[in-house]
Amino acid sequence: MRRPDTQTLVVEAPAKPRRFAFLLVPDFSLLSFAGAIDALRLANRTAGAQLYTWQLISEGGEPVAASCGSVFQVDGGLDDLARDEVILVCAGLDVEEKATPKVLAWLRKQARRGLAVGGLCTAGYLLAKAGLLDGKRATIHWENADSFTEEFDEVRLTKTVFVHDGNRMTTAGGTASIDLALQIIAEDHGEELANTVADQLIYSSIRTDQDTQRLSIPTRIGVRHPKLSRVIQIMEQNLEEPISPALLADEVVLSTRQLERLFRRYLNRSPKRYYMELRLQKARNLLMQTDMSVINVALACGFTSPSHFSKCYRAQYQTTPYRERGSHGARLSV
Repeated sequence: MRRPDTQTLVVEAPAKPRRFAFLLVPDFSLLSFAGAIDALRLANRTAGAQLYTWQLISEGGEPVAASCGSVFQVDGGLDDLARDEVILVCAGLDVEEKATPKVLAWLRKQARRGLAVGGLCTAGYLLAKAGLLDGKRATIHWENADSFTEEFDEVRLTKTVFVHDGNRMTTAGGTASIDLALQIIAEDHGEELANTVADQLIYSSIRTDQDTQRLSIPTRIGVRHPKLSRVIQIMEQNLEEPISPALLADEVVLSTRQLERLFRRYLNRSPKRYYMELRLQKARNLLMQTDMSVINVALACGFTSPSHFSKCYRAQYQTTPYRERGSHGARLSV
């Protein structure tokens, strides 16, 4: 069955297309890359004009494999780009390893020349490492947020799906690159074109830079209880300095016993146990994603005693923080 032609909108074609350079780093997220580039492609198709052009580049000008294993040919390496070109860095797994001196130096140089630079998925880390996000708002995939905050306290990290702060752009990963691309299209050529592109993508709910990247707490835990959701929110916001169950109960006007029953009923664990699991999950992220010492990880997650931290960590993950760090280092060196 032949698909009908896309409805063409009357869009005033620019004197020359807006140019993008997608810098692919090894193990980049295919979904983030594809979402952005296909939105631009569909803008051209829908407008019946070449509004956007793009090229793919890599550090050495050689093919790059995405995290799924698919390999992409590129058009070139890290040469100087035209000043009106937009750089979108695409990253994914183990982004800390991809912060090579050559990539960071090139990003700094292009930024000094006035180019707009964006980071898709975890590529916000590379922009921050290059010093391009100092004093700016930014976002990154929620799984990398803890380690990012610890390393880059000069960046105003948000939990939104994307951020466009001046000539710097960051997305949280996944389909968030579509939202960013749609905003760019709307700013360049109007919301009607952006909405038509969204329809072509079967993208029925365009998010803004005010939308958060994770599901709401009630949706995430599968429970719609306002007081339980509020307590979990407070816990998530206070992992470095845990709050006692009594104070948590006071915050939502419950007794400690009532709060205990609430957690037992809906989550089959005590408030203390749930809080501990949140803190240990943050600790595991920091161990896997940063070079922080085990002692500093413990302190960042509310443990004042390294031995207590190690004991709790071993009970949760059947290994010690030191072995976790050691095994991760071994994996990175392979």
